[in-house]
Amino acid sequence: MARLPILFAAFLWLRQANAVAVPSSPPANAATVDPSLVSVSIEFFAFPGYTQLSGTSNCLANLATLRGAQPAIRIGGTTQDRATYDPNLQTPVNYTVASPADAPTTLTYGPSFLTLASQLKGEVTVGLNRQLNNQANSLAAGSRAKQSMGNLFAIELGNEPDLYASSSPIASGTGWSQSVDIASEAKWFTAMAPALGNIFQGAVYLSWNTRTLVSSIGSAALSAIKTISRHSYPQSACGGASTNLPSLMSHSGIVSYVSQYKAEASAAHGAGKKFFLGETNSATCGGGGISPTFGAGLWIIDYVLQSALIGVDRLYFHHGTIGNCAYCWWGQNAVYSPYYGAVFVSEFLGTDGAKVAMLDDGSTAIAIYAVYSASNAPLRLLISNSNYFDGSGARTSASVAFTGLSTSSGTKQAKRLTAPNATSRVDQGAPVTIGGDGTFGTNCARAGTENTETVAVSGNALTVTVQASEALIVYL
Repeated sequence: MARLPILFAAFLWLRQANAVAVPSSPPANAATVDPSLVSVSIEFFAFPGYTQLSGTSNCLANLATLRGAQPAIRIGGTTQDRATYDPNLQTPVNYTVASPADAPTTLTYGPSFLTLASQLKGEVTVGLNRQLNNQANSLAAGSRAKQSMGNLFAIELGNEPDLYASSSPIASGTGWSQSVDIASEAKWFTAMAPALGNIFQGAVYLSWNTRTLVSSIGSAALSAIKTISRHSYPQSACGGASTNLPSLMSHSGIVSYVSQYKAEASAAHGAGKKFFLGETNSATCGGGGISPTFGAGLWIIDYVLQSALIGVDRLYFHHGTIGNCAYCWWGQNAVYSPYYGAVFVSEFLGTDGAKVAMLDDGSTAIAIYAVYSASNAPLRLLISNSNYFDGSGARTSASVAFTGLSTSSGTKQAKRLTAPNATSRVDQGAPVTIGGDGTFGTNCARAGTENTETVAVSGNALTVTVQASEALIVYL
């Protein structure tokens, strides 16, 4: 019963609007899109293992083909602040865990770890340890990264320092707060910049506001900062916390959630820095029951585009412990439902997409976007119906009419992303598809045939129908 008001609101908005006019050039709310808008974060200790998965290179290559640019990679996370660089270690990483599903409490890594990072095709951000307060060790690792990585983009010093404790070595027994952290970041950046350059990713906060750092870290440290990073998880799966898929998917909910970062993005841009959601995914602590679902894939589509609209330059979707990662896009001989959303939004943006605009008002379950070329011509439309369908009862649908097309008659082509319901999981055998039959093999190679649907154009207008928990691209 809770879905009825949302369904009615969507119907009422479409009825009142009558039709959605497609602007012939990017409207005022359009945002420029970074070629690596959809990027990937990999947990520090697990990174060498990911390089051994065939799915890693194939999944990244699929996204690169669709966008014409490699996804950027950030190597970091909780375990970067547990890691010590050992220049004499012969293996990429060394640690001991009781179970393969566990993350280590302490680890060492060597030069070959950074050699593996140098082999990635996209720009790479490397996260180094600050919590243990061993600046010389992190400088040695950073120097090796600079020497061996031609793809090195940025260096992080510490992960989510807002979660450090007063007992953390970096606190030096004097307590810990944002102001203390900002002074610490400033000290480390200015000390290490002469050797490494102005290459640092600042803030890396989960809960603290990055504007405070930008405005108070001081000009010397600010000049050493290349990018500003904020971490973002809409829901929590920590400590048995419950998660909610209808809430995650909700278009109006996504619009509201992402808006909190607009001022931070603006402050970063005002200081001449890119603003990234440098680690993000559906739920903290590896993701909950919502994370491996098709609904999470639909969330990715809407979340990526909304983030771009408020000024986020890149989103790095986090991948954790191999085999124990609900929100991962791929794993050991497996590709998961959320990856289909990452692929679909990448296809919508394409190799030629330069600006994206939202054409709905953000208050209903129906998300409508347009992407424009560098010459300001509309290229494609995307409609996502975030009404939640769990497989029970009748599956509702929404019809959306578009006017103002440049062609008065004929046909257009459309491609559909669908699944039996929002809870569908590829790893449990559910048929998530792109274009009716397009899927991915266990090594992330594309499989099946992606077909398009024909949509009639009459009077410079067309109408499409999208079921609940489904998305559609219309090629203009």
